[in-house]
Amino acid sequence: MNFKTDIDYRKQSLRKLLTVVESNEKKIIRALYDDFKKPAFESILSETGFVLSELQHTLKNIERWAKPKKVLPSLLNFPSSDTIYKEPYGKVLIIAPWNYPFQLALCPLIAAVAAGNQVVVKPSELTPHTSKMIAQIIAETFDREHVTCVEGGAEKATELLAQPWDYLFFTGSVAVGKIVAKAAATHLTPVTLELGGKNPCIIDQSADLTLAAKRIVWGKFFNAGQTCIAPDYLLVHQNIKSDLIHLIKKEIVKAYGENQEVSPDFARIINAKNWKRQVSLLQDQTILFGGKNSETDFFIAPTLIDEPKLDSLLMQEEIFGPILPVLSYQNEEDIRKVISRYAKPLAFYVFSNNEKFAKKTMASYEFGGGCWNDTMIHFANKRLPFGGVGQSGMGAYHGRLGFDTFSHQKAVVRKANWLDIPIRYAPYQGKEKFLKKILNWLS
Repeated sequence: MNFKTDIDYRKQSLRKLLTVVESNEKKIIRALYDDFKKPAFESILSETGFVLSELQHTLKNIERWAKPKKVLPSLLNFPSSDTIYKEPYGKVLIIAPWNYPFQLALCPLIAAVAAGNQVVVKPSELTPHTSKMIAQIIAETFDREHVTCVEGGAEKATELLAQPWDYLFFTGSVAVGKIVAKAAATHLTPVTLELGGKNPCIIDQSADLTLAAKRIVWGKFFNAGQTCIAPDYLLVHQNIKSDLIHLIKKEIVKAYGENQEVSPDFARIINAKNWKRQVSLLQDQTILFGGKNSETDFFIAPTLIDEPKLDSLLMQEEIFGPILPVLSYQNEEDIRKVISRYAKPLAFYVFSNNEKFAKKTMASYEFGGGCWNDTMIHFANKRLPFGGVGQSGMGAYHGRLGFDTFSHQKAVVRKANWLDIPIRYAPYQGKEKFLKKILNWLS
């Protein structure tokens, strides 16, 4: 069968993937736990459950997405019929990160396969148990000529990037994203970059503070803060700062207990290098809550930091861990001064019951996506594009947009033969006035 053109064959492959993931779900969850003690609930919600949902959604809609689309023809081409055809780019490389190693490898793969591409998946070497599961699932599901998994470290990724591809899809840090973009430019390869940034979370005086605290704690400390769309820092109106901090402390204890190190619901930092980096961010800071850490299993407790200096190491780059700086503001200019220090973030959050303030704030800044009165949940809607802007990334995917991301939209005009208007042909003398009248009429 022709994987490139046969929709039924693509569906057959995706159905098999659905079955294989379902039958291996417990092993996948175990692998994620073995890699960084990811709680089973979080693994189902953000990894296996998300992948299975994406598969079901794609199988339900793939024929409609792939169908050629008729568009209105231009009167300049009369008589004609105009069509957009979706065709695969060809050979695609997907490089996945370690923080959501299963989902962020499989979801782009699903979209790429649905669009008819040949795919190579490079999972993260920092999550070896999950990487091994991904390799096994791909080998069990797909013909090797269509989809393969290549394991290995940074050297293997460099080797892959040196090869020519028809499309590159990368999820990870801004620093590595620049390397990927440079490699893509060598071959003029189109690329999607899903990166990150310092995501602000603004809380004004009108917010429901109890609910805001609960949703902030969930969004920040889910996966131990190792989420590209987690709130990176809080900007809280000074009049409610102490109340919000009290409520956040209360919610942390409610979620993870007095001793978070023994909580079965709190993940670990991925490795020693990242753990040491997180611990270094705590130096010379005023800790309001938490701060406890252990190198034995790369544990860092949910931690609140009070008013860190904006030029401190903590506030210079994306934190990507369970450390939450709390900054205060008096007015909108204070908010602007902080946010404008950083590149356009991947996510942006506002907690407010003041509709005018919330709408104005969300409209005033550029960001990949965000929420009003919640955190992270925009990721879950397959009808919304997920992606960054500026240094937080380029391109977007999820649902139909994922299919479109991995599809070249080919324009075809079919011109009829029964009428051929001669004005376009040389010689042109004496036709300029008539041409301008036609163009003015069509505009």
